[in-house]
Amino acid sequence: MASAEVRLRADAARNRVGITRAARSLIMARGHAVEMEEIAREAGVAVGTVYRHFPDKTRLLEAILTELGQEISTTHTEAVIRVSSGSSSGWTELAGLLRRAVVDIKEERLLRELSPTDGPCLPPEVQDQAEATLELLVASAHRDGDLRADVTASDVTLLLTSSPGPQTPLADRERWLTLALRALAATDRLL
Repeated sequence: MASAEVRLRADAARNRVGITRAARSLIMARGHAVEMEEIAREAGVAVGTVYRHFPDKTRLLEAILTELGQEISTTHTEAVIRVSSGSSSGWTELAGLLRRAVVDIKEERLLRELSPTDGPCLPPEVQDQAEATLELLVASAHRDGDLRADVTASDVTLLLTSSPGPQTPLADRERWLTLALRALAATDRLL
């Protein structure tokens, strides 16, 4: 009996992962208006299975945001470790952050799609970590002389929150990134 329970729990866990993965993929491709039936089809499960894990779409979106928050937290931790160990610079990490958020737009599209218009949707601890990470990267880039002296972490946040979204053609997002990096850089040697 115990092995049957373990198999059921393992199947349930796989289904849950498959459902959130399918939902993320569909939301990144088409926005958050996708239906639960579409998510079930993409995950290869019955719609009832989706509803057993997530009684309504709001709960599914909350689960996705929780996952996304954990991934963002890990990304920030890794950036801080690279800068602190000297294997990367604050400038390199800031430029990478801007590229991921504006040009690559993968999980960042999820965040844009799922964010309420009245503020951030990530847990406060993730928001706090993001702010602390930006502060550290900006301070590091200032120490290295790579970032204009008048640029603050709030300026980088402003750039990120007002950057073009996925509906903007890739070439235009690339150009936005080039212009933003030129505006931030203390010297042209970084570009």
